[in-house]
Amino acid sequence: MSSFKQVTAPDASLRKSGESDLRIIRVRDLRYHYPDGTMALDGVDLDLRHGESVAVFGANGSGKTTFIRHLNGLLHGEGLVEVCGFEMGARASATTLAEVRSRVGLVFQNSDEQLFMPTVLEDVAFGPANLGLAPEDAAARARAALEQVGMLHAAAKAPYHLSAGEKRRAALAGVLAMQPEILVLDEPTTSLDPPGQRDLLRLLRNLPQAKILVTHDVDFAGALAARAVFFERGRIVADGNIREIIEHFHWSRVSE
Repeated sequence: MSSFKQVTAPDASLRKSGESDLRIIRVRDLRYHYPDGTMALDGVDLDLRHGESVAVFGANGSGKTTFIRHLNGLLHGEGLVEVCGFEMGARASATTLAEVRSRVGLVFQNSDEQLFMPTVLEDVAFGPANLGLAPEDAAARARAALEQVGMLHAAAKAPYHLSAGEKRRAALAGVLAMQPEILVLDEPTTSLDPPGQRDLLRLLRNLPQAKILVTHDVDFAGALAARAVFFERGRIVADGNIREIIEHFHWSRVSE
């Protein structure tokens, strides 16, 4: 028996209030148009629970990245986006946005976008310092995060001297230093060789945060997450067991 459901319309059953205490993200009927009028998201519903890992699949241009940018207020569409009990949207206050952004750690596809300070330690300490921590406290939190990802030895290095795998871990340390409840990873295996992918997988498996993983790497996703959703034309059209979704949509790397 299949353990995933195909979604043909916004799911009214998700609008029930039960189990709200288990949900760390709640999205209902999210819609978004690009400035030129193109529909990017067309009624997205999604729940994420504490400690859960969910892979996000779909073709390029299907709405995946646009969706995750709503989770920390980089974009604002129509509908409900609730993160850690805070309701997002165009009317969200600066205080709410700051609170949510401290709880949702977004790791970009290109690590260089998150590494811009003279040293790795300064980069990782940047976020905590912006939270208002004293310099010594921000540095202490940064060192703890670098140790967590196995990069404390590189604290004094310039980010441009790091390998692709080291940059990925340094960028992740910068996110972990904010002590988030949710990690959102956009194509985290890009530019990583197989050993680098294995190191990243081991690291992510040991992190307690809930995770949303946007990727085309089905092997990596399957090793980290049991659940997947599939985007198509701005909507989630299936949600459930990751292996069944990969098989149903023929989403493996090589087709016979």
